[in-house]
Amino acid sequence: MPAVVRVNVGSGYDVEVGAGLLQRCGERIARALGPRRAFVATDANVGPLYLRACLDSLANAGFTHASLALPAGEAVKNLSSFGELLEAMAREGMSRTDVVVALGGGVIGDLAGFAAGCYMRGIPLVQVPTTLLAAVDSSVGGKTAVDLSAGKNLAGVFHQPSLVLCDTDCLTSLPDREYRCGAAEAIKVGILGDEPLFRLFEDGAAPRDRLTDVILHCVRYKAAVVERDEREQGERRLLNLGHTVGHAIERCSDFSIPHGLAVAAGLAIIARASARRGWCAQQVAHRIERTLIRNRLPATTDFSAEALARAALSDKKRSGGDITLITPKEVGACELRRVGIDELPGVIADGLAESGEAA
Repeated sequence: MPAVVRVNVGSGYDVEVGAGLLQRCGERIARALGPRRAFVATDANVGPLYLRACLDSLANAGFTHASLALPAGEAVKNLSSFGELLEAMAREGMSRTDVVVALGGGVIGDLAGFAAGCYMRGIPLVQVPTTLLAAVDSSVGGKTAVDLSAGKNLAGVFHQPSLVLCDTDCLTSLPDREYRCGAAEAIKVGILGDEPLFRLFEDGAAPRDRLTDVILHCVRYKAAVVERDEREQGERRLLNLGHTVGHAIERCSDFSIPHGLAVAAGLAIIARASARRGWCAQQVAHRIERTLIRNRLPATTDFSAEALARAALSDKKRSGGDITLITPKEVGACELRRVGIDELPGVIADGLAESGEAA
């Protein structure tokens, strides 16, 4: 039996975590929503691996179905692909009572979720994450978006899924880089408010054999935050720890650096900056940096503070002449901190400086 976490937002939904869920996704979705028409969005990497099993399971459960496989990668998360997905759904005669199934990683989850939230002003969505990063973070909570030329995730809606199915069998053969991207987001959750989770990674022994535990830690933490602040008006902004600088790194690299690795560098940079400015103890920054490095994650970047600050100006956490940074107080507790836009290059420069004690 899969482990189940209930997310009590809106009408509520279950996040199921366990082996073999993809082969049973049709019955699981039918139980949650009833059999209907399903449109499966996936990408060129995931489709050859898992699309047939998904479609067969849907058909066996009484669904009629259609699908679209988009190119893989962050570059596809744009308004053009969003429009292509909507047009495909319309051609297939999708109705307001039908369901979109997002089969893939964070890019497909964001893109298909946005399409489901906009098509006919909103139709049901089921997330089926196939990467660790999507399983521990982006598949839960209802944030959907595409990128604009001015920045990342600038067009989107809040659209909660009706069900999340995380088949851990899909994660066991992840390429090493994809695993490390997900590990970065899990370490972030540990820094935010789950020190036992952080300690799973602290000795550098990547807990691939404990993926279910890692996912459940992250989902339970995020579910609790989202239940208290669905629309990111307060506490939920803490989940952006490492993301202001991380998104800037992605943009400066023209998205050649994947999200999880960029966030890892962002975590280390904001931790060092916090220590240098007295917002946390030096020991806290050392602990965060050391854990990232021991898990073969980046702890800095070659981009300059000025370039990163410019790229961060389109960040959604900016308000007028200020931007909200999330800074660690200790492992397991962080806080929101407003700084002036003119102060941001100096903060980032402090974070880029080597600590010399990360080994």
